[in-house]
Amino acid sequence: MISAGDFRNGVTFEMDGNVLQVIEFQHVKPGKGAAFVRTKTRNVITGAVTERTFNPTDKFPKAFIDRRDMEYLYQDGDLYYFMDTETYEQEPIDSQHLGDAFKFVKENMLCKVLSYKGVVFGVEPPNFVELKVIATEPGVKGDTATNVTKPATVETGAEIKVPIFIEEGEMIRIDTRTGEYMERA
Repeated sequence: MISAGDFRNGVTFEMDGNVLQVIEFQHVKPGKGAAFVRTKTRNVITGAVTERTFNPTDKFPKAFIDRRDMEYLYQDGDLYYFMDTETYEQEPIDSQHLGDAFKFVKENMLCKVLSYKGVVFGVEPPNFVELKVIATEPGVKGDTATNVTKPATVETGAEIKVPIFIEEGEMIRIDTRTGEYMERA
């Protein structure tokens, strides 16, 4: 059990049959009245974010999220197949659980598969990936203004903005959390 007074960012707990994760919290002690905890929580299954206040003595069962390293194997329709790196068991995961950052993942990459009581609710790709640029326009000569970018398509099919000096065939590093070009690989 965890009390609302012990809430910190990232803490997961069960409430009303839902699994919630604390995104922001603030302990408030007004001049009059009792203290309370103001929170912003995310439902880890649906992704819905809500703001709510709690009495610091409210107690909730702690929720344990299982984070397993799994290797992405292949896609078959709306199902994406992952292999547990310890047991070598394959697990199909529906595309709705993947998220936007999954467009930077190619086959045989390790990802973290998030589950609660055996139910998969999300996939976290690595924070940084190295991908090859397969299509981009040549840079315009003389265009030397700062931070000039152009669109480029990487080997997974995702399109990002890259500096004008990047050419087709180059390997680049991408931050999957923001979808931004970081550097040449």
